[in-house]
This record gives sequence, C-alpha cells and structure tokens, in this order.
Amino acid sequence: MTIVGLLLAGGQSRRMGGGDKALRLLAGRTLLDHVIERMQPQVSVLVLNANGDPARFDRFGLPVVADSVPDFAGPLAGILAGLDWAADNRPDCPLVASVATDAPFLPRDLVARLARGMAASEADLACAASGGQPHPVIGLWPVRLRNELREALVDEGIRKVDRWTARYRLATVEFTESGAGIDPFFNANRPEDFDRAAALLKDSA
Repeated sequence: MTIVGLLLAGGQSRRMGGGDKALRLLAGRTLLDHVIERMQPQVSVLVLNANGDPARFDRFGLPVVADSVPDFAGPLAGILAGLDWAADNRPDCPLVASVATDAPFLPRDLVARLARGMAASEADLACAASGGQPHPVIGLWPVRLRNELREALVDEGIRKVDRWTARYRLATVEFTESGAGIDPFFNANRPEDFDRAAALLKDSA
C-alpha cells in the first residue's frame, strides 16, 4: 500500500531550550538525518511538518508543510497538515504514517507492522507502543478522517492526541527492544538524552 511518511518537527522544543531539535547533532549527523534514513525506505514519499522559515530544511530535499491551525496547536495540527498534503499531492496514498523527529532508533519495519496491526484489528487508526507504553504520535492515520480532525482542532479545541483517537477504533501495535536493549521509540528530549543516544548508537554499531 502506498503511504505518506510524515516527520513531525513542528514543536517548540522547550526542554531543549527552543530551536530546531531535529537539526541538533547526534554522532555527527542531525537527528533528522537519522530519522530520514530509517523512514525513507518504508514509505512512498516523506514530508516534513515544521513551522517558520522552511528554507532551513532545504538540504534535506523534502516537502515542508506548516500547521494550518495557529499558535502551535500540538502534534495533531502537524498530523492534519500531513493529511491535507497527502490529499492534495498524493491522492493515491490513503494513509499517512507519522513519527517524531527526536526518535533516532525507529524500527525499520515500523510502517508495515502498523499497517498489519490496523488491518488485523479492522481498526480506523494505529499507534505504536513499547514496554506497554503507547506512543500516540507514532501512528498510522487515514486521510479520509482529515476533516473530522480539523473540526476537532478548530471547533472543539482538542489538543491531546489520545483524546481524539479515543473516538475511533485504535490498534495499538507493541514493539520490543532491539538486541542491543534499545527502546525503539527512545526520544531525545533533553541534552543528557543526546549523550545516552550517542552511546547507544556506538554500542549498536
């Protein structure tokens, strides 16, 4: 199935002191480089959700879409931007797979397993989990729900991902740690997380 990959980089990175967390270096490469490497083979096309001047991402060669809902409305606004982009640019892609851009160890079979889990459960949506902990922004979203999501964001002011997904049949797909003991959805939120991620990358090389 043809699927659009959506890289969510629209947040304000407050815990990192602001700025573009996705452009911070990890083992000599940006976080975004690590995420692109893992996601690109899994989808038909990659799109980056980011706000502000898109030129700062030019070297990655990806379409950049900003939130259409103002005031940094959270990851749901980024997901909506990705769904709208898919509807306008890739009508052959009925699904969008979203990931956070601060997760450098994403599974290389993430999208396929989410799609299988969604189909097996006859669910509307799918999200990933590890260690029994769901990761709501790492998921699979049908483009057909974009107008319902827009209404929830604009008219109802919904911001929490799980509050919106609770309205639908959601398949939660569990992933386990790699052989190196790395949580596949480890995310680098604070400066000390980058030190740990660099060590994990070295150990798993």
